[in-house]
Amino acid sequence: MQAMIFAAGKGTRLKPLTDVIPKALVPVGDVPLIQRVMQKIVDGGATRIVVNIHHHAPQLENYLSLLQLKYPSVEILISDESRELLDTGGGIKQARRLFNEPVLIHNCDILSNVNLREFYSQAKGDATLLVSERKTQRYLCFDDDMRLVGWTNIATGEVKGTRTDRLYAFSGIHVMSPSLMERMDTYPDVFPIMDFYLRECATADIRGYLKTDLDLLDVGKTDTLEKATEFLCKK
Repeated sequence: MQAMIFAAGKGTRLKPLTDVIPKALVPVGDVPLIQRVMQKIVDGGATRIVVNIHHHAPQLENYLSLLQLKYPSVEILISDESRELLDTGGGIKQARRLFNEPVLIHNCDILSNVNLREFYSQAKGDATLLVSERKTQRYLCFDDDMRLVGWTNIATGEVKGTRTDRLYAFSGIHVMSPSLMERMDTYPDVFPIMDFYLRECATADIRGYLKTDLDLLDVGKTDTLEKATEFLCKK
């Protein structure tokens, strides 16, 4: 398994903590978020992990050098976005040359009960997006074969692509093939990954993987950060 951790965000929802440290180094139970996510990915079988950095980049780079000592059998690489934050799609585009097999992509502020080894092994087609029936305002739309066809915001009625009855919430965990990454050559340096998926899904095989028992916590904001220790105790 090769993997990428999105850790470049400014963490504005975690202010004032992120005024002095990057979001990826915010502690959860005395362990930084980046280490908790990396441990889960290493347990899933990853041998190469790319981490993008931007906000307080030197701090995160120094910590990643320590994690390299902790995980000597895993190659930890940095995709440096310190000059410009590239968003999720642009971040993958910049790092894509570091991958030669399907890539597990994971947000650094997500804690879950997902078996990453199992999810990675069952990924199909050009990309596989882990989804659930979690209540939210923004949903991905799928056809009867679980191929991505659109996106909708049920609060505003906005629709991109095609609206269907199969509406699922995205988890921030997905697998992408190198061949699909090649299509990013025509995209700008900065763009969100979901816009890329929605634009390419008409001609690429982009599927949803429904996990009915998903237990997930987004630790990217202060109220859920307080619940994180309790969440970890359930695992």
